[in-house]
Amino acid sequence: MSLIAFWGAVELGLVFSFVALGVYLSFRVLDFPDLTVDGSFPLGAAVTAVLIIAGVNPWLAALIAMMAGAVAGLVTATLNIRFGILNLLASILTMTALFSVNLRVMGKPNVALINQDTMISPFYGLGVPEYYVRPLFVGVLVIIAALLIWRFLESNIGLAMRATGTNARMARAQGVKTDRQIYLGMAMSNALVALGGALFAQTNGFADVTSGVGTIVVGLAAVIIGETLFRTRFLLWALIGCIIGSILYRIAIQLALSSDFIGLKASDLNLATAVLVTLALILPRLRRGGASK
Repeated sequence: MSLIAFWGAVELGLVFSFVALGVYLSFRVLDFPDLTVDGSFPLGAAVTAVLIIAGVNPWLAALIAMMAGAVAGLVTATLNIRFGILNLLASILTMTALFSVNLRVMGKPNVALINQDTMISPFYGLGVPEYYVRPLFVGVLVIIAALLIWRFLESNIGLAMRATGTNARMARAQGVKTDRQIYLGMAMSNALVALGGALFAQTNGFADVTSGVGTIVVGLAAVIIGETLFRTRFLLWALIGCIIGSILYRIAIQLALSSDFIGLKASDLNLATAVLVTLALILPRLRRGGASK
């Protein structure tokens, strides 16, 4: 694997770290299986791309994309809480609808951002190679996001959200409005995922309606790998584990696809993904089994 390919994998891992953080909020904090992310990721990319082409400031475009993702999360939460639809089914319904919404937003299956100014454009031309600039820029944003999420989850509202995910009945007995916590958590989760989509569009130069396929698997893989590496109850380390897990996942995928002796091709990406996620799920069980003997 070349140096450029390596840093490209790191860059993509950092972009999908936002997905991992969003999935961590929904799956681990709220205990809400959410497939909306497969739709909110390309939604963030689509909204950002269309707004940038229309002349909107890239930072503002990314913020609006986050708001669009938050609305998608609220729709899923509403279907679940207000109308009593099973959480997994509610997220599938929203994800399915978002495919058409994304097509409507872009007006076509994909939008290119060639020669358009992005959030990263001001940092080019500073004497640093381009394949370093993008990972550094996205990495700073990821660290800021992780710190903000950590501080939020340590606050009273964050503790109420964590209590909702741990034991909703007990949380309600303590006066926590669990429905509000689910609304808030789902909005935050999908806003983070949409931000990942916005950065994906700006770093890769395009938005595609199919870019969200398998996003939930990538996010789960990052979370599981992070939890396998960082066995800790300290919240900040768990969030850092999600980021590192996302990066390691993309590097592993790149290594698998770049290794000639394995014989994998780009078309085998889903197969490599399934194998890596399976290994990430099995290894902790094997460790526990070995420890118990």
